[in-house]
Amino acid sequence: MPRTALLRDWVARQFPETPFEIAPASADASFRRYFRVTLPDGTTRIVMDAPPEHEDCRPFLKVAALLRQAGVHAPEVFAEDLAQGFLLLSDLGGTTYLDRLDATSAPTLYREACAALIAFQRASAPGVLPPYDRALLERELRLFPEWYVGRHLGTTLDEAQQATLHAVFEALLANALAQPQVFVHRDYHARNLMISTPNPGVLDFQDAVHGPITYDVVSLFRDAYIAWEEDAELDFVIRYWEAARQAGLPVHADFADFYRDYEWMGAQRQLKVLGIFARLWHRDGKEGYLKDMPRVLAYLRRTCERYLELRPLARLLDTLEKRTIDVGYTF
Repeated sequence: MPRTALLRDWVARQFPETPFEIAPASADASFRRYFRVTLPDGTTRIVMDAPPEHEDCRPFLKVAALLRQAGVHAPEVFAEDLAQGFLLLSDLGGTTYLDRLDATSAPTLYREACAALIAFQRASAPGVLPPYDRALLERELRLFPEWYVGRHLGTTLDEAQQATLHAVFEALLANALAQPQVFVHRDYHARNLMISTPNPGVLDFQDAVHGPITYDVVSLFRDAYIAWEEDAELDFVIRYWEAARQAGLPVHADFADFYRDYEWMGAQRQLKVLGIFARLWHRDGKEGYLKDMPRVLAYLRRTCERYLELRPLARLLDTLEKRTIDVGYTF
């Protein structure tokens, strides 16, 4: 039986003798798909379709429970079928932060996003979620030379360039591992935050880990899909830092130290994201992410130019960007 028919049959069993309409709600960068079920009284539910040969629903269920226990608005789970890979969830709506963010709305929306993030971080405990350890951080960094440099740019790094990249990677890893460790959503940005009551609704959290405290903050404010002038971004980050201190989270007492960690953590994430966006295009045929690469590169370059230890990567980016012209890519 085709998977769509299996899904419709499963939904029908959740609502016996009740007519319903089902329509695509969204898809993400993985194999998961989402459908919106509408009942005769106007009630809606979301069905997650996560093929079990590709996806495991158990982390989603675990993190959803942790978020809800912390008072964060994550989907409620009404029914589950792990064998088939189906979940029936509450509907957090169809309007993302990205749909609504502008200079007027950003202060309020980001304040609410930070409050939810701090609630999740305050609930942190070691041993509950997988560690964001050196092996995982390093594996993410390797996506940059493999998929962005090698596959997307068609470039092979020479020994000196490999040494440069290795030295920068080691500096970024040391910084990330030295930071205070908390629960990390790992993709806390405007496409995964929904306008809802209470606000925000939080999605796409199944890859959550226990790791560096700045990771979700830089995911939020150096978003791959929307950028701010640096003075606005700085104001947003300061407001998070002040609220986190008041909540008793283990952020640096000196904002300058916190901001340095924030920027360095951002560099790690941006290197990873460039690799992932390249992989989504070259392996999975998802071209839409290419248009966001220049924004991610701009974040990375700004940080690398600012810190002496990271400046060799800025020079390497200079070389790589010149080569992109040679091979016909334009960004």
